[in-house]
Amino acid sequence: MASSISAINEELGEIDGQITDIFRALSNGFQKLEKIKDSGRKGRQLEDLTDKMRECKRLIQEFDREIKDPTYTGVPSTNKILNEKKQSMVKELNSYVALKKRYGSNTEGKRAGLFEGPNEGSADDNGLMSSNMTNQELMDHGNQMTDETDQAIERSKKVVHDTVKVGTETAATLKGQTEQMNRIIGDLDSINFSIKKASRLVKELGRQVATDRCIMSMVFLIVIGVVAIIIVKLIRPDNKDIEDVPGLAPPVVNRKLLWFLD
Repeated sequence: MASSISAINEELGEIDGQITDIFRALSNGFQKLEKIKDSGRKGRQLEDLTDKMRECKRLIQEFDREIKDPTYTGVPSTNKILNEKKQSMVKELNSYVALKKRYGSNTEGKRAGLFEGPNEGSADDNGLMSSNMTNQELMDHGNQMTDETDQAIERSKKVVHDTVKVGTETAATLKGQTEQMNRIIGDLDSINFSIKKASRLVKELGRQVATDRCIMSMVFLIVIGVVAIIIVKLIRPDNKDIEDVPGLAPPVVNRKLLWFLD
C-alpha cells in the first residue's frame, strides 16, 4: 500500500511513511510500557507515546486535506485507495488511543487524552474520526464515551463525598480543640488566682516572722541583761550598785535594838 501511495503522489507517500514509522514506534512503546513497573517511568513513557499520537493525528489530518484535492477526487479508483488508506490510519490510531486511555486511567499525573479536553476535541478532529466510522462503530464509541462520563461522574461524587466527610471530621476536631482550649484558659485563670493568693500569704507570713523576730530579740536582750546582773551579783555580792535592782537585793529593814526602847 505504501508503494502504491508513493506512486500516486510522492508527498502523500512521504506522509504515509512518517505515519507508518510512528505506528511502529507506538507499537514498540506500548510493549515496553507493559514491562515497566515504576509509576514515574510509566507516566513519562505514556506522555511520550501521547506526543507521538498527537503527531500522528496531525499527519493524518494533513493526509486527509491532501486527498481532498480535485486531482484525486476526480479519479474514483484513486479516491477509493486513498480513503481506504485514511480509514486504516484512523482505525489504527484509535486502537492506540484506546490503549493510552486504559493505561492513563491507572497512572497518576496523566495528561489529557489525545481527542479529549476543551482544547483537544475540535470539530475538525471529531469529523476526521467520525467520518470514517460505521453506524455500529459510532454507537459503540458513543456508548463508550457515555460509560466513561458516568465513571467520571461517580469518581466526582466520591471525591465530593470524601471532601464533605473530611470537612465534617475537621469541624468536629476543631470544636473539640476549642473546648479544650477554653478549659485550659479556665485552668490558667484558677492557677493565676492561686498564685496571687499564695503571694499574699507569703507576704503576711514574712511580716509575721519579722514581728516575731523583733519580739524574740527584745526578750533575748532582757534575758541576757538579767543573767548578766545575776552573774555580777554572785561574783561581787558587796557591789552596792546593783543592790537597788528589784528582785536581786533584799530590802534593808531598819531594826531597832530593844534596849534602845528603854
